[in-house]
Amino acid sequence: MSEARLPWVLRAYLGLAAAMAPVWRRGLERRLQRGKETPRSVRQKLGTEYADRPEGTVVWGHAVGVGEAMALAGLFARLAPLRPDCSFLLTTTARTSGDALKRTGLPTRCQHQFAPVDTPEAVARFLDHWQPSLALWCEMDLWPALIAGTDARGIPRVLVNARLSLESLARRRWGRWLYQALLPGFRDLFAQNEATAQALVSLGAPRDRITVSGTIKSLVPALGCDVDELAAWREALQVRPVWLLASSHPGEEALALQAHGRLRALQPEALLLIAPRAPSRGAEVAALAGDAPLRSLGAQLPTNAGVYVADSIGEMGLWYRLAPIALVGGSFAPVGGHNPHEPLALGCAVLHGPDVWNFSESYERLDGLGQSLLVRDVDEIVQAVVAAWSTPRDPEAAALVDPQAEAVITHVLSHLPG
Repeated sequence: MSEARLPWVLRAYLGLAAAMAPVWRRGLERRLQRGKETPRSVRQKLGTEYADRPEGTVVWGHAVGVGEAMALAGLFARLAPLRPDCSFLLTTTARTSGDALKRTGLPTRCQHQFAPVDTPEAVARFLDHWQPSLALWCEMDLWPALIAGTDARGIPRVLVNARLSLESLARRRWGRWLYQALLPGFRDLFAQNEATAQALVSLGAPRDRITVSGTIKSLVPALGCDVDELAAWREALQVRPVWLLASSHPGEEALALQAHGRLRALQPEALLLIAPRAPSRGAEVAALAGDAPLRSLGAQLPTNAGVYVADSIGEMGLWYRLAPIALVGGSFAPVGGHNPHEPLALGCAVLHGPDVWNFSESYERLDGLGQSLLVRDVDEIVQAVVAAWSTPRDPEAAALVDPQAEAVITHVLSHLPG
């Protein structure tokens, strides 16, 4: 679409974005000084450094958060053997997402780089270098200049894993003119639920292009871990019974500690691993647990402690491998739950509380399959953990992928050339 034919709101945005280029540059320089960027991430975001473009077809996917980036990596891992002629580019805006991808490992023929800042100049350099044949946006991190640039070059684009709550829809209504300019250009839009499908329509998306597909986060690859670290922990634990409170929020640690007291009465050697969602809460959580050892303070192994606080970043793959069962946090707090597919991919059974609206479809399906279990109180937590300790771990039972996610793969393939 030529600039003259762009909707007025998009032309206005692009003009403002061009004028804001010096502000973006200064902002990135300040973030670099504070250690929130690296010299390489700044250069990539400004469009002055890129890796070599591979020959042939490039499929590009963009995500903002760690969960979304991992979901796209899983999608690309499924696409790679189906299209050996394609290479894959995964862009993120946050360093944490890029770091998580490096730790887990990218799929074959896939590389990561940081997305350009949303100015016409940076976007043009990015798209002219990579020349993708297909653009995938994961969830709702939609940058108008980047989308306008793909349209100007005739690059088909698909929105996957879209999710909008009533609150997020209300926040986006102020920019409905922009959404009305952006959403109709998507060839396909995959919503996690019917409410999101209706919200997308209210923002301007054509209803006949929207498919309710559930989440693609069931495609996430298994989280990696340091194999030497895993061996050292297994040697230290021997046959100690272990369970995990994963991605916990305030209030959830107290609940788990109460359950753990009951479990220690049954199994005096039992160990509870607590991995708070915010590692900065490590000292607070350790104090709740009677000054439990903290990983951030150098406690590399649990010794004889009954509780261990795993206040680190990027090690969930280790904790899920050590525990046969995890109570996934954010489900007894007004957070909406966290991704159950990460522990399941490593054969770790999942418990969750009642507040899982962010993954309601996934938990409903997994509860029905017996891969996750709703627990409402301490008694039910204790009962479920004891049952897990007496059941042999079966990693093969973890690999079930949502059939709707497989359907997304088929649709994406249909938009690729050849």
